[in-house]
Formats: sequence, C-alpha cells, structure tokens
Amino acid sequence: MSDPFGRAIRDFHRGEQDEPLLQLDGDEVNEHPIEEFYFGERTPDQDGTEFLESRLEGPLLDLGAGAGRDSLYFQDRFETVALEVSDHLVATMRERGVDDARLGDMFALREGFGRDRFSSVLAYGTQLGLARSMRRLREFLGDLAHVTADDATAVLDNYDPEYDETRELLGYRHDPTPGLGFRVMHFEYEGDVGDTLLFRLFSPDRLRDACVGTGWRLDEVNRGAVSNEYHYQAVLEKE
Repeated sequence: MSDPFGRAIRDFHRGEQDEPLLQLDGDEVNEHPIEEFYFGERTPDQDGTEFLESRLEGPLLDLGAGAGRDSLYFQDRFETVALEVSDHLVATMRERGVDDARLGDMFALREGFGRDRFSSVLAYGTQLGLARSMRRLREFLGDLAHVTADDATAVLDNYDPEYDETRELLGYRHDPTPGLGFRVMHFEYEGDVGDTLLFRLFSPDRLRDACVGTGWRLDEVNRGAVSNEYHYQAVLEKE
C-alpha cells in the first residue's frame, strides 16, 4: 500500500529526505511541516504538557503516535503503547527509542487489545476525524470503552467547524448541519500519491452527542491559544 506520509517522516528521521511532503486538495498545495509537527521534543514546561499530565496515567495507549514524540515523553513516567497504521512510522518510532511501538488500526482496537487494558488514551493529531462519519465515531468510542478500565480517561482532538479558521484549512468541505464539516486531502512524496483522506470535523457539542450510549461522557474542552482556538482537545471520562 502506498504510504508517502509515513515514508517521508521516516526519511526525515534518517536524514534521507530530499523532497518535501506535500499536502494537496485539487490545485491547492501545502508543504507539510514534518520537523515542526513530529520531531519537536515534548518537555515538562511546554505548553499543553501540564494539561496532559493531569489527565493521563498508565498504562497509556497513544493512538496515531506518528514519530513517537508523546510516547517518548510518557514512557519514562508509565507504561505506554504507541499504535500506528504505517510500517514506516512504526520503524521510525522504534529507531527513536519508543519501547512498545505496534502496527495497528485505531479503528479496530478490539482486534489488538483485550478488555480493560488501558487506564488512559491519547489521540493527538486530529486523526480521530478519520472515523469519517458520526456513526463510525460512535463505534470507535464503544471500542475504546472496551479496551479501557472503568475509570479511564481519553484525550482526543479535532478542528471545530463552527470557527471560521477551520473553514480556511486546506481541503475543507461545508456541511449544512450545525457543528459538522469535512476535510478532504491527500499526501504526495517523491511522486508517490497517497490515498484520498476523508476527515469528519465535529464541534465539542457534536462529540458530546456521539458519546451517548458509548460509556463515555465529555468532561472538559481545552482550546488552543489565541488565533488557534478552532483546534480543541476533548477530555472524555467513563460514565
């Protein structure tokens, strides 16, 4: 399967990246900032770290762990399992020192983990939107409830389509339903074109609605700094 995204990040890590990783929607093209997004070291005094530390405990499941930035930080504090769907990213994490980096699909958690396996979950990078529909989002939350303990916490993130800044993102698509939107794009690297990605964007209120009947409730919403409020982290707790 073509994986320009994972391969470009792996090549950057190895010092072998000679061409940019491109993010495209039709004629609109952005260069994806690999170093900024995936290789900045998380530190205790970094913005957002204190918030995460107050909500996460081990065993932790890091979903869509990328190059392992967060897993590298939290594995020194408690057991951390990093999950990625890309062979290239799993290899990158292992080379960088992630203790438990595994190949797997975050939307097929029951296939990889047993009941009550984790005390907390982190999914940072808006990959939650790859659920693609609200029905699939509810199914994911049900699976997440299955693999987490009764008192578990999950920290998830997305873009809020009720903010104008979200509508300016590459690939944004309007949905007339309040609190909902889409994002469509693909990655390209060294002429290798990846699959088209469809993200479901939803506001915190829509996420709260999706939690009903899944075993989760929305406990807190933490928005980005000024000019970045359209990106939010949602804290879910078990009911």
